[in-house]
Order: sequence, then structure tokens, then C-alpha cells
Amino acid sequence: MVGQGVNALASSIVLVCRKREADTPTVSRREFIRELKEELKEAVDAMIGGAEGVSPVAPVDLAQAVIGPGMAIFSKYGAVLEADGSPMTVHTALTIINGMLTEGGDEFDANTQFCLVWFNEQGWTAGDFGMADVLARAKGTSVNGLKDSGVVEAASGIVRLLKPGEYPSDWTAEQDNNTPVWEALHQMIRALREKGESAAGDLLAGMPQRAEPVRNLAYRLYTLCERKGWAEEARGYNELITSWTGIEAASHEKGHYGSQAILNI
Repeated sequence: MVGQGVNALASSIVLVCRKREADTPTVSRREFIRELKEELKEAVDAMIGGAEGVSPVAPVDLAQAVIGPGMAIFSKYGAVLEADGSPMTVHTALTIINGMLTEGGDEFDANTQFCLVWFNEQGWTAGDFGMADVLARAKGTSVNGLKDSGVVEAASGIVRLLKPGEYPSDWTAEQDNNTPVWEALHQMIRALREKGESAAGDLLAGMPQRAEPVRNLAYRLYTLCERKGWAEEARGYNELITSWTGIEAASHEKGHYGSQAILNI
């Protein structure tokens, strides 16, 4: 037992060590990264979504939690070889593993992919229209398309992402046929802050198919903000994730849009 006033960790880490065979194969850096991308996605999805009888990993713990499955891949090889033939260090491997949490984004729609990259580079500050135009084209969208979808403000040669508090409060997914995951997430953050879990649940009820992408994006953005030291920005994503169970319950009470109601007659 730990007495009061004694410093102690809130959690513990269990290491399982296995003797490595002498003929364990080596792998290139490129192959290691490819395997990480394939294996970690499933592991992270399980951590975010939880499993039966297991709660989802808290956003603040995700960067630590992902080390286990990542290092399991790294350590099963005799060495991961860099381009010059030297073995990759553990420090480098850990950097690559944690980088997987914020890289990619290809699973999201084009407008959300743009917003992810733009937010990483600009945050909420305005940037040059020309830069935004080049990035938008690369992601398969356009600045006008982003503006029409309601995620950016574009005027006088500058472009900036809208903050959650700037999204319209009368928005509903049922009446918006062009809803990027980015917009859905920040609308839910706005609703949660203004009116609580019930209001956020009402929005989720109108777009149940976006539940998992929204939560995944919130985790990704929390991790990004934490690494950049953007505490205020990170707080909104953390609040949404920690309130997710209540939000989902509220959405079920509301009834999912497009589902058939059952009448007890």
C-alpha cells in the first residue's frame, strides 16, 4: 500500500522479455515503417475505441500506450537497418512510432485532409491564399470548396480555419450535404461547450456514420496540440473524448437520423 503524501505513479508498465534467436532476420527502415503503418492502425483503433470490458485509452496516455505494439515490431528483428547499413537506435524507433499518431490522415475526406495539414502548420492563424491553394489542389479540393463547406474563411488573399466558437449554432448534419469530418468534430466541440453532452449528442444523432471518424480525428488533433504545446486547443479535443460515452448515450436517446422508429402499439 502507498501512504498519503508519498510520490507514486498512477499506472505501472509491465515488460515482457523474450530471448532473441541468433538467426533473427534484419529489416530495412522502409520495411519497418511500412509494417508499422499496417499494424499500428489496428492497434490504435482498438485503443481509441476500447473493447468489451475495457475502457478506451485516455488521450493523454495514447502516446505512451502506442509504444508497446510499436516496439514489439521493432524488437522482433535482429536489427532495423538505416540507409547506410547502420542499425536503427531505440530513440529513432520511438520517434517514428509516436510520429505515426499524427501522420497520414488519408482515411479522411479531402477537406479534412487539408485542414489537418493547415492546422499543423498555421494553427488558427491566417495564412497566404497561394499556399492554401497549392495545398488544397494537392488534397483534391479547392479553397472555394473549403469555404463552401464551412471550415475556412477566405478573403483579401488570406485563409484561416474557423475556430469551434465561430461555427453556426443552428447547424444540423441532416441539412448539410457537404459535411467534412473536420466540420462535424468542431461543431460537436462547440455544442458541448455551449450546451453540454445532450446538445453534442443531438448533432451526433444526425450523423451516426461519422462517429468513429470524428473521435479518431479528435485523438489525432489532441496529440498534435499536446506536442506543439497548444494547451487551450488540446483542451477542446480532450473534453470531447472524455465526454464521448455521455454524448453517444444522448445521441441514442435522440434517435439516429435515417433509422426507423419502432412504435409500441
